[in-house]
Amino acid sequence: MERRNLIDSLCARTGISHDDAERLTDAFRDIVSTRVSEGDSVALPGFGTFEPKKRLERVAVHPATGRKLLIPPKISLVFRPSAILKQKVNNSNADE
Repeated sequence: MERRNLIDSLCARTGISHDDAERLTDAFRDIVSTRVSEGDSVALPGFGTFEPKKRLERVAVHPATGRKLLIPPKISLVFRPSAILKQKVNNSNADE
């Protein structure tokens, strides 16, 4: 689903205007990215949790040259779906 489809779905389900739905999705994205970049987790009960994960510095080998490269540490974003969301997805796949 693309952003445009998500906004259209929000409008259809909630009855809010297209501009309000667009502002809502932008605000949600901004809040999650700000909180995660500060090291906090964002939990949405029934949906899942967005959380930062620290990846340590590591050494990798370039496959073509065999040269060793130092990959710096970084923070990546991890999404962990809730048990309810997993169950809904598994049940919808079982119906097909």
